[in-house]
Amino acid sequence: QVQLVESGGGLVQPGGSLRLSCAASGRDLSIVAMGWYRQAPGKERETVAVIISGSTNYADSVKGRFTITRNTAKDTVDMQVNSLKRKDTAVYYCDVLLGGGQNYWGQGTQVTVSS
Repeated sequence: QVQLVESGGGLVQPGGSLRLSCAASGRDLSIVAMGWYRQAPGKERETVAVIISGSTNYADSVKGRFTITRNTAKDTVDMQVNSLKRKDTAVYYCDVLLGGGQNYWGQGTQVTVSS
Protein backbone atom coordinates (compact mmCIF):
# COMPACT_ATOMS: atom_id res chain seq x y z
CA GLN A 1 0.00 0.00 0.00
CA VAL A 2 1.27 3.43 -0.96
CA GLN A 3 0.16 6.66 0.63
CA LEU A 4 0.60 10.06 -0.97
CA VAL A 5 0.30 13.27 0.99
CA GLU A 6 0.06 16.53 -0.91
CA SER A 7 0.48 20.05 0.38
CA GLY A 8 1.05 23.58 -0.82
CA GLY A 9 -2.21 24.53 -2.44
CA GLY A 10 -4.08 27.70 -1.64
CA LEU A 11 -5.53 30.95 -2.85
CA VAL A 12 -3.23 33.14 -4.91
CA GLN A 13 -3.64 36.20 -7.08
CA PRO A 14 -3.05 36.05 -10.83
CA GLY A 15 0.67 36.18 -11.49
CA GLY A 16 1.47 34.63 -8.15
CA SER A 17 3.35 31.48 -7.26
CA LEU A 18 2.95 28.36 -5.18
CA ARG A 19 4.99 25.27 -4.49
CA LEU A 20 3.11 21.98 -4.43
CA SER A 21 4.68 19.06 -2.62
CA CYS A 22 3.88 15.37 -2.50
CA ALA A 23 5.43 12.72 -0.30
CA ALA A 24 5.04 9.02 -0.98
CA SER A 25 5.31 6.42 1.76
CA GLY A 26 5.06 2.67 1.84
CA ARG A 27 7.11 -0.49 1.90
CA ASP A 28 9.59 -1.33 -0.82
CA LEU A 29 8.63 1.50 -3.09
CA SER A 30 9.95 1.05 -6.58
CA ILE A 31 8.81 4.26 -8.19
CA VAL A 32 9.03 4.49 -11.95
CA ALA A 33 7.36 7.83 -12.45
CA MET A 34 5.78 10.64 -10.48
CA GLY A 35 3.56 13.37 -11.75
CA TRP A 36 1.02 16.07 -11.17
CA TYR A 37 -2.44 16.17 -12.67
CA ARG A 38 -5.30 18.59 -12.22
CA GLN A 39 -9.04 18.68 -12.53
CA ALA A 40 -11.01 21.88 -12.88
CA PRO A 41 -14.75 22.03 -12.16
CA GLY A 42 -16.72 20.44 -14.95
CA LYS A 43 -13.62 19.23 -16.76
CA GLU A 44 -11.73 15.97 -17.03
CA ARG A 45 -8.51 15.33 -15.16
CA GLU A 46 -5.52 16.35 -17.23
CA THR A 47 -1.80 15.76 -17.07
CA VAL A 48 0.20 18.76 -15.91
CA ALA A 49 3.74 17.44 -15.52
CA VAL A 50 5.44 14.07 -15.26
CA ILE A 51 8.97 13.07 -14.35
CA ILE A 52 10.36 9.69 -15.42
CA SER A 53 13.98 8.73 -14.79
CA GLY A 54 14.91 12.38 -14.61
CA SER A 55 13.15 13.33 -17.82
CA THR A 56 10.28 15.77 -17.60
CA ASN A 57 7.19 16.36 -19.69
CA TYR A 58 4.79 19.25 -19.38
CA ALA A 59 1.40 20.16 -20.72
CA ASP A 60 1.76 22.90 -23.31
CA SER A 61 -0.39 25.19 -21.17
CA VAL A 62 2.13 25.21 -18.32
CA LYS A 63 5.47 25.06 -20.13
CA GLY A 64 7.79 27.79 -18.94
CA ARG A 65 5.69 28.44 -15.83
CA PHE A 66 5.69 25.15 -13.92
CA THR A 67 8.71 23.10 -12.89
CA ILE A 68 8.53 19.55 -11.56
CA THR A 69 11.33 18.11 -9.47
CA ARG A 70 11.77 14.80 -7.72
CA ASN A 71 13.84 13.75 -4.73
CA THR A 72 14.43 10.06 -5.25
CA ALA A 73 16.00 9.60 -1.82
CA LYS A 74 12.93 10.97 -0.06
CA ASP A 75 10.29 9.74 -2.56
CA THR A 76 8.92 13.23 -2.96
CA VAL A 77 7.87 15.24 -5.96
CA ASP A 78 7.44 18.99 -5.96
CA MET A 79 6.10 21.37 -8.51
CA GLN A 80 6.91 25.06 -8.53
CA VAL A 81 4.05 26.91 -10.17
CA ASN A 82 4.72 30.47 -11.28
CA SER A 83 2.85 33.13 -13.21
CA LEU A 84 -0.44 31.57 -12.23
CA LYS A 85 -3.51 32.28 -14.31
CA ARG A 86 -7.17 32.00 -13.47
CA LYS A 87 -7.44 29.01 -15.77
CA ASP A 88 -4.93 27.18 -13.55
CA THR A 89 -7.59 26.96 -10.85
CA ALA A 90 -8.16 23.27 -10.14
CA VAL A 91 -7.61 20.46 -7.70
CA TYR A 92 -4.07 19.23 -8.22
CA TYR A 93 -3.33 15.54 -7.70
CA CYS A 94 -0.05 13.76 -7.21
CA ASP A 95 0.39 10.39 -8.88
CA VAL A 96 3.00 7.66 -8.65
CA LEU A 97 3.58 4.70 -10.92
CA LEU A 98 5.39 1.73 -9.43
CA GLY A 99 7.55 -0.80 -11.21
CA GLY A 100 4.87 -3.45 -10.89
CA GLY A 101 2.43 -1.26 -12.79
CA GLN A 102 0.45 -0.10 -9.78
CA ASN A 103 -0.79 3.47 -9.90
CA TYR A 104 -1.64 5.56 -6.84
CA TRP A 105 -3.23 8.99 -6.42
CA GLY A 106 -3.11 11.52 -3.63
CA GLN A 107 -6.17 13.17 -2.13
CA GLY A 108 -5.64 16.39 -4.05
CA THR A 109 -4.83 19.96 -3.10
CA GLN A 110 -6.90 22.94 -4.20
CA VAL A 111 -5.27 25.76 -6.12
CA THR A 112 -7.43 28.82 -6.64
CA VAL A 113 -6.21 31.76 -8.69
CA SER A 114 -8.34 34.81 -8.08
CA SER A 115 -8.03 38.48 -7.35
